[in-house]
Amino acid sequence: MRLGFGLGFGAATAVLELLGCLLGGLALLPVLAWPRGRRAVLRPVTAVARALTRLERARLSHLLDIRLPPVHEDGAAARYLAARWPLGLLGAVVLGCAAYGLGLGTFVFYGWLITDINHPWLVAFSSVGGFFLLFLAAQGGLGVVALEDGLARYFLGPRHADALEARIAQLATSRAEVMDVVHDERRRIERDLHDGVQQRLVALGMLLGRARRLRARDPEAADALLLQAHEESRRALAELREVAWRVHPAVLDEGGLRAALEAVAERSPLPVRLGYAVGRPLPRAVETVAYFLVSEAVTNVVKHAGATRIDVQVTLEDEELSVRVTDDGVGGADASGSGLSGLASRAAALDGRFAVDSPAGGPTVVRAVLPCA
Repeated sequence: MRLGFGLGFGAATAVLELLGCLLGGLALLPVLAWPRGRRAVLRPVTAVARALTRLERARLSHLLDIRLPPVHEDGAAARYLAARWPLGLLGAVVLGCAAYGLGLGTFVFYGWLITDINHPWLVAFSSVGGFFLLFLAAQGGLGVVALEDGLARYFLGPRHADALEARIAQLATSRAEVMDVVHDERRRIERDLHDGVQQRLVALGMLLGRARRLRARDPEAADALLLQAHEESRRALAELREVAWRVHPAVLDEGGLRAALEAVAERSPLPVRLGYAVGRPLPRAVETVAYFLVSEAVTNVVKHAGATRIDVQVTLEDEELSVRVTDDGVGGADASGSGLSGLASRAAALDGRFAVDSPAGGPTVVRAVLPCA
């Protein structure tokens, strides 16, 4: 139904565009060799072209689901209108064929009310032909919509050079953001090693030194110090494993993304419900980014959200991996903060999309979509 309205409205605008092209051409013809006069005529012509192009954009967006970038050149708008009006009239022809086919196909149901039918088998055969014409017209309507899409993108879409420049700028930005994330991770690892593991190793060395000095004079005190040293070595080993896990978990390489996410759920102090619906192996880079997205999001919830439970959903649809982390905390998460902005940078490095929905009072939903093709 929307397609029919879109083609019908496009046929009406095609008439306006044809008239605009004819009147604009006739107005420009006498002043082509006069620059000042040409500029004076081009101003109203350009204004009309912009208005008609805005109308076409609205029709394509609301009736045909064709989204276009908002910026275009005035010259491109005029060229687009000059090239589109034949396509609009073609849409009118398709609609006419569809209406004729529908009327012919359904004549067998209402024809006996308006006339005498002397050859019912001939009418039935004609109805079959009418429905076949309706089918062809429907296919033709889809073809016209595809042509509308291609024509609009060719004239009103970004130029190839502009698209390349935008892509280069996007890649440069994502590369800089990834480098910032890497530097932040390195500084955090250095801080964890210096403030955590290194301090415990220093304490361990001091305990062993004291035990060694007391071994001859007070064996019981030396044994107690050795027991403390053993406990300190256990804590140092646990912290070292924690740091190594945050750098890159071995289970991700050995068991895959699902096993790594299950390990994140088991290590979390809050209950985590994990839903995993991925039916095939994923690229290593996608698995790594998805793991760190979930791991960092769960860590942020534990530290800042005041939540009682966490829900993690990982699904694969249409060659895109969707990661969703939801908590029942207080909300109000700042998407521009260092933690969430780092997750956005990780997703952007794979041309993914990242969003945070965290109204005051909760719940907070962190979403990421990563292409897997």
